[in-house]
Amino acid sequence: MNIKDLTAVVTGGASGLGYASAAALTQAGAKVVLLDVGQLRVDRAAAKIGCLGFECDVRDDQRVAEIVAQVGEELGCVRINVNCAGVAGGMLLVDKNGPVDIDSYRRVIEINLIGTVSLMTRCAAQMMQADALNDDGERGVVINTSSIAAFEGMIGQGAYAASKGAIASLCLPVAREFAARGVRVMAIAPGLFETPIMDQIPEKVVDSMLAKTHFPTRMGRPEEFADAVLAICRNPMFNGTTVRLDGAVRLEAR
Repeated sequence: MNIKDLTAVVTGGASGLGYASAAALTQAGAKVVLLDVGQLRVDRAAAKIGCLGFECDVRDDQRVAEIVAQVGEELGCVRINVNCAGVAGGMLLVDKNGPVDIDSYRRVIEINLIGTVSLMTRCAAQMMQADALNDDGERGVVINTSSIAAFEGMIGQGAYAASKGAIASLCLPVAREFAARGVRVMAIAPGLFETPIMDQIPEKVVDSMLAKTHFPTRMGRPEEFADAVLAICRNPMFNGTTVRLDGAVRLEAR
């Protein structure tokens, strides 16, 4: 896929992995629209990158539908959808006060999983109605954000790991479903990256995890995640799988 002049929608685009992805796609010549919560954050990020921005809570399916439709009408069919919106939501499922607060648990699932599905399906449906971009019949690509917690979640990550595990599990069946219409589906499972989510984890826990990272022995940079996004967009053989991007780190129980 040649990224230049294609329309891309990036969620979580005001910071972290989403911001880096939106910036990289813009630099590669795409017409980028970033979505995030907080109008001021969105406006600042979009202005800095030089792209469009919409304030949007991904849990609001009607708002998502309106934005995707508007983007398609004004910028052309969405061809690239990168979903980075997410929350950490650390919590024990049973603590000294009893069972987990189910509303807190539900919030993590709704943002990380349901919000991703909302964007993915809205964007993919639009892609499927468009002309093919090349001789392969490719019409677009969806890139979702999983996590290494999907595979070895730590204590206290019962909500987060479930949401990110679902993103990884979705990848192959959705790629199989969308294949006949020329839409690829991938997921990236980042390890320890310099993002706002990491600010919610105690420093000693982060230091312990970094000590077990093989190479490079540091946190990943959002720009390195964005490099993976560009590679997936450009290489049509990336389809139906979750790629770990983690410096070979493996999480332990705590």
